[in-house]
Amino acid sequence: MLGISEFLVTLVISLFVVQFLKLKWACSRLPPGPTPLPLIGTMWQMDFKRQHETLIKLARIYGNIFTLWMGHIPIIILNGFPTVKDGLTVRSEDVSGRPTTPFFRKTAGGKGIIFTSGHTWKQQRRFGLMTLRNLGLGKKGLEHRIQEEARHLVEYFMNERGDPLDPSFPIIHSVSNVIAAVMFGHRFSTEDKNFHQLIESNDYLVNFGGSITEMLYDIFPWFMNHLPGAHQKAFYCQEFLRSFARKELRSHQESGSPDEPQDFIDFYLAQIDKSKADPDSTFDEDNLVQTIFDLFLAGTETTTTTMRWAVLYMMAYPDIQEKVQKELDAVLGPSKLISYEDRKELPFTYAVVHEIQRYSSIVAVGVPRECVKDTVLQGFPIEKGTIILPNLTSALFDPEQWETPRQFNPNHFLDQDGNFVNKEAFLAFSAGHRVCLGEQLAKTELFIFFTNLLRVFSFRLPEGVKEINTEFILGGTLQPHPYKICAVPR
Repeated sequence: MLGISEFLVTLVISLFVVQFLKLKWACSRLPPGPTPLPLIGTMWQMDFKRQHETLIKLARIYGNIFTLWMGHIPIIILNGFPTVKDGLTVRSEDVSGRPTTPFFRKTAGGKGIIFTSGHTWKQQRRFGLMTLRNLGLGKKGLEHRIQEEARHLVEYFMNERGDPLDPSFPIIHSVSNVIAAVMFGHRFSTEDKNFHQLIESNDYLVNFGGSITEMLYDIFPWFMNHLPGAHQKAFYCQEFLRSFARKELRSHQESGSPDEPQDFIDFYLAQIDKSKADPDSTFDEDNLVQTIFDLFLAGTETTTTTMRWAVLYMMAYPDIQEKVQKELDAVLGPSKLISYEDRKELPFTYAVVHEIQRYSSIVAVGVPRECVKDTVLQGFPIEKGTIILPNLTSALFDPEQWETPRQFNPNHFLDQDGNFVNKEAFLAFSAGHRVCLGEQLAKTELFIFFTNLLRVFSFRLPEGVKEINTEFILGGTLQPHPYKICAVPR
């Protein structure tokens, strides 16, 4: 007769065997992939510091659509440009949902744009895009704000007089002030302590994204809620951002809604009033606060990180830096106010901006999608509720689409005559229904910031520094290691 200890061991082994058999049966109905283990799924297969590269390697074994498991949850991976494009665009509506993981559920609460699906997402996204256009997206109005921040950034660098400096803070300050002007109607000074904390909280949340701690929270949320750690600080930072947004909201309410809305909060408050009688309306203060959080997070981090890579690459490739400057001098001269329209006369410079985005591939694997209905991907039937993960890096580095995918090469975006060429495989902003809401804003910012800096400065390594580290740090985005530059006036 079995003792208590033997019985418990037998019970645990039996449960593991049953769970393993269940997983094997579930695998038979999904695209191929490594064998999942009970509790941990296929996490043992992942190199969490280079997730996108691990996915590319696994695709060579299992094909460009395969299945990984986070615990007992299957995740369908799309790899390579044709598969990523097909999965995100051919059945775009089918994969337009966002998975409600425990971490997203706790931090977003089913509000806003980034972490919502269905009616809420459609209504909030449509309003967000319309309002950005009303505020000048793609027009001279918003471009003027970007030009103003570019001027402040140039002044900051100029005041350093060519001495070594870390460009991260002035870049993030300028980029953040663009989205701050859009959302709040005003910019913040470099001395504003609350704005400093806002930027730091934003940065921490981005770096927390995709971490092992976040994954552990999604697998064991109840247990993790009772433990200290990085996730608790992430919750604190998220609450600070919400608090910051609510203070701006109260300030707008106290000043009264103007007849002509001047910023995003004004437009949203007016929409809340218009929609009071609509039972299907999702316009309320909670959605406004979360949407501010979403747009500030997305509108700051991606452009800031790309600009940090841009400066680093110009030091790493001084011949390309010099060629950009020669084109800027020949076309623009020293004093012309640079506009986004000038990109048409600056094909090499515009190609360099695109190559910076391709080569840095900061979003890496993209934000997960969820099937909102039963669908078919690459011939495989996929059930409603299944998580889809597009490996965007695999499209940006696809050897079938790029001549030298593992090299920094602006010629990827130029034809034989030196004219700029759009490439279909350039999926830096994703694709389909969930394509980046701020794509046009980001493109305009990157071009205007980059050209203003390169026209005035040459970027060089500080004296005594011999090597440039172009490896990335993994977080919510792929970021460069901290570095210093000398911005030498030309």
